[in-house]
Amino acid sequence: MTRVIVPVANGSEEIETVTIIDVLRRAGWEVVLAGIQGSGPVTASRGVKLIPDAQWEKVDLSTFDMIVLPGGMDGTNAFCENDGVQEALRIFDIEELWIGAICAAPLALHKAGVLKHRAFTCYPGIEQKMKRRDRSGEAVVVSGHVITSQGPGTAMPFALRLIELVDGKDAAGQVATGLLY
Repeated sequence: MTRVIVPVANGSEEIETVTIIDVLRRAGWEVVLAGIQGSGPVTASRGVKLIPDAQWEKVDLSTFDMIVLPGGMDGTNAFCENDGVQEALRIFDIEELWIGAICAAPLALHKAGVLKHRAFTCYPGIEQKMKRRDRSGEAVVVSGHVITSQGPGTAMPFALRLIELVDGKDAAGQVATGLLY
């Protein structure tokens, strides 16, 4: 079974966070929502309260196959400033484990050095914070073991693409059919 860690912080985008978790769990994957700002609920970007499954500091990252970062500017800034998240991104990259980021979150990948020499997409305008002009206009971009996407409206195809990359088109198609997508 594929194990996925999804870090979450105050200001993470709730549509992206919940869609990623829900769709991947429908594929039978174990998805752990890990709060990076201590224990208790996280207040997402639109005020929705999310309750993490675990605290980031207490999770054994070596047991995960994939890390996926939801967007939201405040949450992304927290990922950029969190040494543990930054180190995890570098380790997952070195070990060529799957790394996903959507919306503003590719900025955290950029800060960790993961996007160097990689094709990517993100929420329009975030590439300026990276001082890059090569953002793809595609909804989902796969570059090696790194998958990026644009924002809340692309969360469903992003999550389905993650399933396709790991479990194949048939598995992703079954989940999509169940979602009426």
